[in-house]
Amino acid sequence: MTEHEQTRQAGEGTAQDPASALVTRRATPAARAAVLFLHGGRADSRARSRPWQLAAVRMRPFVRAVAREVPDDVLLGEVRYRLRGWNGSAADTMKDVHRALSELTRLAGDVPVVLVGHSMGGRAALRAAAALQVRGVLALAPWCPPGEPVEHLGGKRIVVLHGDRDRVTDPGASLAFVERARAAGARADAVLMPEGDHAMLRHSGTWHRTTASTVADMLSSG
Repeated sequence: MTEHEQTRQAGEGTAQDPASALVTRRATPAARAAVLFLHGGRADSRARSRPWQLAAVRMRPFVRAVAREVPDDVLLGEVRYRLRGWNGSAADTMKDVHRALSELTRLAGDVPVVLVGHSMGGRAALRAAAALQVRGVLALAPWCPPGEPVEHLGGKRIVVLHGDRDRVTDPGASLAFVERARAAGARADAVLMPEGDHAMLRHSGTWHRTTASTVADMLSSG
């Protein structure tokens, strides 16, 4: 088996309905909460999103780190996108996130949810915090363009981690977003990761540990 085939097989995980937007990575018979992971993508692309693409594979170590940190009765899942791009006002990514949240409710009931999103997935996670079941959002190097809405974040727990050497998304824009979110009533914090890059490969262990402990704190603190 080639390296590409191994990556593709690992990315597919548990068999799922191809039409489903929710890929369950750790199921539990009576979930008390859930964590959903949203990988990155592109600003504009109508190419199909595949589970073996690098943006999706990049999130797998974060799933494993959170799985080690949170109790077994927390369901873990990933959002499956139809397309790779956000695509302007179409906001195609958000349609998939909303479908995944609806599927999660049918699967596990009205459980509290923490969203973990990277880059484009960070933007989507912050937008999706408008959903009542979303308790908190951890955004990793998020894409926060000017004017990104914050009014829906009142009362929500928001944490942004952004590498100070990121050259793909702007750490300064993340800091500005957090300030605006606080003004809107969010419990929002930002952490600049020293020497951190957009791919979260430099000091990756610190990224993984910080993500896992932050998610566990969000689940326990309410």
